[in-house]
Amino acid sequence: MGCPHHRTYRLILFLLSVALLTACAPVGPDYQPPQTAMPSQWSEGTGSGNTPATTLSHWWSLFRDPLLDSLIARALTANPDLRIAETRVVEARAARRIATASLLPSVDLGGSYTTSRRSERVQSSDRYQDVFETGFDAGWELDLFGGVRRQAEAAEANLAATVEDWRGVCVSLAAEVARNYIELRSSQQRLAIARENSRIQEQTVEVVRNKFHLGLGSDLEVAQAETLLAQTRAEMPLLESSAAQAMHQLALLLGQQPQTLKLELTAEAPLPPVPPHLPHVLPSELLRQRPDIRSAERRLAVATATVGAATADLFPRFSLSALIGLQSTSLGDLIASGSRFWSAGPAVRWPLFDGGTARAAVDASEAQRRRAELTYEQTVLTALTETENALVTLERERTTHAILQEAVKASQRAVVIAHGQYQAGITPFLNVLQSQNALYQSQDKLAQSGQRLAIGMLTLYKALGGGWQTQPLPAATLSRATTTLPARNIP
Repeated sequence: MGCPHHRTYRLILFLLSVALLTACAPVGPDYQPPQTAMPSQWSEGTGSGNTPATTLSHWWSLFRDPLLDSLIARALTANPDLRIAETRVVEARAARRIATASLLPSVDLGGSYTTSRRSERVQSSDRYQDVFETGFDAGWELDLFGGVRRQAEAAEANLAATVEDWRGVCVSLAAEVARNYIELRSSQQRLAIARENSRIQEQTVEVVRNKFHLGLGSDLEVAQAETLLAQTRAEMPLLESSAAQAMHQLALLLGQQPQTLKLELTAEAPLPPVPPHLPHVLPSELLRQRPDIRSAERRLAVATATVGAATADLFPRFSLSALIGLQSTSLGDLIASGSRFWSAGPAVRWPLFDGGTARAAVDASEAQRRRAELTYEQTVLTALTETENALVTLERERTTHAILQEAVKASQRAVVIAHGQYQAGITPFLNVLQSQNALYQSQDKLAQSGQRLAIGMLTLYKALGGGWQTQPLPAATLSRATTTLPARNIP
């Protein structure tokens, strides 16, 4: 038996050696942020000058519609999908705590009582025996090769990605509320146009009928006027249905029942004016502004750390265990000095043959890392494509809108001329009907173009990643899910 002091020295020396070893870099690849080549400018170009932070963070305020601002603010508070995303942040926060806790020793407090009877065939003075025991049991897996540290890295990056996913919901939510609000106002505007044209066409039918009864017109003219009126009236139920569905969808986005917003939104209001200027955002800025790109980058960090965690399983595992407590056959003697016992020492476990399971796990994690890398690249390309498409659509729609405005003016002039010539007996009544129908179609197309123009603008802001920059996680979520994320991931 060795001297107790020598055993203590050996244990201290072992612990110091372990401390030096655990300070070594963990196995597996260290994460390097992807270097992505981005174009210097957009093919269509955007606005000039610097973009204020509020332009992206609260882009909907540029439409200067207080009700739209209110709807989006309420949606960002009560939307069900957003609240579900918040729970995922809380879950990721807890997972990170679990992964980090594995770096620390574990200590258990236990106690037991057993009673036993010996066999009569065994020489013993006592057939029955009671044993009382209590003490502390501690264990610590030494992270010599960094497997646990890699798992903690993965959990940290996963938390960051989950926060970015939550921000992505904010971006989509704001855009969906604005889209449905614009569709509602557009349907109401088109319905008002249909009603006005229907009123004019009703007057025309009345005039033609009177002329027919006086023998100055034909029944064909009456039938033609009634046909145009019926066609215009047939558009109204479809527009009313579209407006009602947009209201119901807005209520859903706000986490409310379908009829909740009826009183608030039934009153007709004009389509919000489209902001005259485009935001000036460079392609390279998408990497820090779009939550889906930021999330994909963090997912790549998760996959990279997972490769290291799998690689660490190829190496032996070292652990320390210690046990100290009291043990006695009599409860009264349990706290006596002679009842103390303890044990301590290192242990090692290294599976020599597992059928290639550990190596296969490394290969699988490498494939997952490559998939995450490709997903990141695809996400960046998708962001660039969405932005370019939004710019092209918006610019072309501006041209279309200007042409339709001229078409409406020409149609209005044609109606006046056709009525005058018909009254003078110069042209047939069919010209009047054709000009009225052309006016209605031009006005309706102009209203639809206004809707596409407004939606094109919000689509551009969504493609640029606007709508989350100043939107904080709710206090209740923050209290359980810290946002202490890598500095490069926070603007």
